[in-house]
Amino acid sequence: MPAFNQALPEFDRLNTQVLGISVDSVPCNTAWEASLGDLNYPLLSDFWPHGQVAQLYGVLRTEGYAERALIGIDKTGKIRYIDVHNIADVPDPGPVLQEIAAWK
Repeated sequence: MPAFNQALPEFDRLNTQVLGISVDSVPCNTAWEASLGDLNYPLLSDFWPHGQVAQLYGVLRTEGYAERALIGIDKTGKIRYIDVHNIADVPDPGPVLQEIAAWK
């Protein structure tokens, strides 16, 4: 998710918090983050109960891992944007930034 790291100034300009959520454990997330060269936004673990957050958002696969999804939630808690990508594809922050700008 380095592209989101690079786009943080634009998310900040839109008063938007970026979070990463993974169904992996904290040690796995820490190793993955280090392999990316560190992230400047929080990476959360949805490990126990396994994938509960992903399941609530409808992105937990039956195989036990989450879809690669971008979910935009406004300040009232309303889901305003969901974009599910192929797990092998790296999402571009541009479309979600455009969506967020349209909410403002």
